[in-house]
Amino acid sequence: MSGYDVAVSYPDGGFVSMARPAGNTRLKAARQHAGYASQQAFADALTRAATALGLGHIEVSARQVRRWESASPPWPRADHQRLIVHVLQMPIEQLGFTPPWDTPTEGAPPAPAPQPAQYGTGAALPLPKAAVAVQPDTVGADYASITVAYRRLYWSVQPAQMHPAVVEHTRLGTQLLSETTGVARRVLATALAESLLLAGRIEFFDLRQPEDADQTFVRALQAAGEADDALLGAAILAHAAFVPGWAGRREEAAERMRAARTYARRATPSAEFLAWLDAVEAECETRCGHTREALRLIAHGEEVIAAGNDHTAPDWFDWFSPVRLAAFKGNTELKAGLIPQARQTLTKVLEDLPADSIKQRSVVLGDLAAVEAAAGDPEAACARAEEALDQLARTWYATGMDRVTEVRRALQPWADRECVRRLDDRLYGWQTTLSALKR
Repeated sequence: MSGYDVAVSYPDGGFVSMARPAGNTRLKAARQHAGYASQQAFADALTRAATALGLGHIEVSARQVRRWESASPPWPRADHQRLIVHVLQMPIEQLGFTPPWDTPTEGAPPAPAPQPAQYGTGAALPLPKAAVAVQPDTVGADYASITVAYRRLYWSVQPAQMHPAVVEHTRLGTQLLSETTGVARRVLATALAESLLLAGRIEFFDLRQPEDADQTFVRALQAAGEADDALLGAAILAHAAFVPGWAGRREEAAERMRAARTYARRATPSAEFLAWLDAVEAECETRCGHTREALRLIAHGEEVIAAGNDHTAPDWFDWFSPVRLAAFKGNTELKAGLIPQARQTLTKVLEDLPADSIKQRSVVLGDLAAVEAAAGDPEAACARAEEALDQLARTWYATGMDRVTEVRRALQPWADRECVRRLDDRLYGWQTTLSALKR
């Protein structure tokens, strides 16, 4: 019998030779053709390629390769697709994988309806292409108008309600790409990239799900590539830098920021956009313990805004302003131990923030509470922390809640004080606790 046959015995002592599933022969053939005789060798090559592509440390195992070479290979996640395509230099569809959006051929049984995940937009690389347009030319503009509405709703709608709606919107956009061509496709891809960026922002900042956010940012970057929008690509890459930056992986964050600045140079960024790139990098440096470099970057951002330029920021760039830069500065001064300067900076930020900046206000109040705790004033720290909780009761924001919990840890030496006990009653009340658990 061949290596693809198996003998199945019967009670009467006879047997019959049955065909064994050959597995994903396309991927196996491509792997061997590329010179990787074993699954382990291929896995090692994929692991090495992750660093070269700026994906950080991703370890691919031989077990994972075996799954891909099985008779029913799973659709690889986004970062794995990038690695496979890079190493084998072949489109993913030519390697025996079936995209989840593919419809069955005529006469075939219908595929089961996909079950939407609670969180995460899933992997959908490469994006589907249409040979002939099915949708009208207005589909891109229509889809974009919904994206604009979600952009505005983000600032006030609870993330637990907002996120599933945005995720479904991105799924719709991905499907529509397979039915759209020409200018409409480019408009649609731009709006899809913005929608995916919004989904990633919610996952990272509002729900504190960095791994989901990282995959979503990969999809957002590909959609921006479909639209050939370098500035949107720069914004996505800078957001992606937050993921390793907040985890203390400085080199990985720096590499993503270099990519973001490269993309920005290909476009016409406004002065505020360039200052925001400085602010993002400063935030990452602060999280990695390099506050001096962070303060240098913020000072440069202030100079860039003061100098200005002739370029206007796009409408989707609605998360940054000079007062937000000052908020970054105050947090860095706090982490650097510059307590009087941080208090002065953050107090001015609180005065200048627009009334509808509820999420940012909770973060600034949390930082001011940390300033007072560092100054040894538990009463003032608790008062600021309770103000932050008031904001979080209006609109939940995981990043703001993180600031408050950090303050509470700093207040432990005064745990027996009445003000700290009162803060605990607020911090661990029913509604706050449930909101934290629902993240």
